[in-house]
This record gives sequence, C-alpha cells and structure tokens, in this order.
Amino acid sequence: MKQEERTVHFDVTLQIEAYRFVGIMQKFPNHFHEYYVIGFIESGQRRLSCKNKEYEIGTGDLIFFNPYDNHACESINHETLDYRCLNIKPEVMRKVTKEITGQDYLPSFVSPVSYRSEHANLLHNLHQMVMDEISDLEKEETFYFLIQQLIEEYAVAKEDTQIVTKHEIEKVCRFLETHYAEDIGLEDLATVANMNKYSLLRSFTRYLGITPYRYLQTVRINEAKDRLEQGMKPLDVAMETGFIDQSHFSHFFKEFIGLTPGQYRDIFIHKSTSSS
Repeated sequence: MKQEERTVHFDVTLQIEAYRFVGIMQKFPNHFHEYYVIGFIESGQRRLSCKNKEYEIGTGDLIFFNPYDNHACESINHETLDYRCLNIKPEVMRKVTKEITGQDYLPSFVSPVSYRSEHANLLHNLHQMVMDEISDLEKEETFYFLIQQLIEEYAVAKEDTQIVTKHEIEKVCRFLETHYAEDIGLEDLATVANMNKYSLLRSFTRYLGITPYRYLQTVRINEAKDRLEQGMKPLDVAMETGFIDQSHFSHFFKEFIGLTPGQYRDIFIHKSTSSS
C-alpha cells in the first residue's frame, strides 16, 4: 500500500488552491464547498454521489463541483486514491470567465464527471506548475486556456440552470449562515421555516440533497478555513465557529477537507513567510 500523502499549495498569482492526495482510503461524507472544484483521478476508483446521482469514477476522469453542489465519495474495492484538484473561488471564476467570454456570469458545470477527458493532461500540467510554485507566463497561459476549454465544453451560464428553491428553505440557509457559531436546534430551524420538524427535514434534504446539520457543519468548516488562512490558532477557531471543542473541530475538519486544521493553517503561514 502506498504511503498516504496530502499536499496543498495556494497560488498567489492565480488566487487558487491546488490539492494533491496520494494513497488515500478516506471516505468523504456528504458535504459541499463554497468554491468550484476541478479535479482528476490519477489512479484508483471511487464511488461518487453528487446531487443525489451515483457515479463510478477512475483513472483519467475529470471531476467538477460547482459551489454548493453536495457530494460524497468512497473507495471501491479498497483501492487507494491518487487525486489532484484545483479550488477556485466564485469571484475568481467570475473574473476569469468575463475575461474569456466577455460576459459577466458564473459558469455552471452540467455534469460532475467527464470520463477519460482529453483535458486531463492540461489540468495535470497546470496543477504541477502550482505545486512546483512556478511563477512564469506559461502557468498563467495554461490556466486561461484550461478554463476556456472547460467552459466551452462542459458548462453553461449558471442563470440558465439554477433551480429556485422554496423561500422557506432559503430562509433556513441564511439563518444557518448567520448563526453558525450558536447552539442551533431543529426547533429553531422549524420556527424560521414555519414548518414542523419533519416537514423541514424532508423539504430541506429534498431541495439541497444535504441535511440541515450537514449544511451547518459545512458552513462552520468554511468559516474555519477563512480564519485559519489568517493564521488563527485552531483552538480559537473552534471556539469562534461553533464547535464543542478542538477535538470535535479537528475531527470534522479532517473529515471534510482531508487535512488537520494545523496542516491547513501552516500552508498560509508558509506563504506569508515566503512573500515577506
């Protein structure tokens, strides 16, 4: 069995994150991100669930997650996973999309999987340049050419495919995003939505493909990432984002992100030190 490796780099020029997971067996629970994820499988097989649809993915496949696409994955036949991905914040994607197309919109990738994609090699090259901390013209050119090709082949304007959820569920989401640091109960959410508890659970999960608790935990993790990027101590972050204690926080952070809070924080401390 390969030794497990987890590596992350933040590219200051492109303003994107590059992840590489090697020899991973970890099962990732149903969750979402506030940013785009564009990844590919170097080796291994996984069973992927995205927006309540099932996929089997393997070597050479491209993966696309739009912001807030709920997804989960697990190993098939206990195979280890070699995986690379780029994380792109919506504001960065919007800027690049406007520069490429001349139109101001967020692209929406129609399917989460492109099997044996011909674009995997270009993504691999860009990812390696970020990992090697290359800071030349070729990296920026590759980034723009890659996004152009992916948008043209796999995406549509988000406004064309956006599903309008029920007003009550949107109110619950806004409540969770505002009060994530508090002790929130199902009764609180039912009151916000003006539903009984079961109706809320059923409706929320139906529209978003994720339970209110998972949504809350994901919001907390995303808030924690922002604080860790600023160099805050994991214990302080745990207290500010609604986790019971640091152990509870560390467990969920690694489950969702694949790194410990300390490992994630060190990435940005290293970047800050290198740029000073």
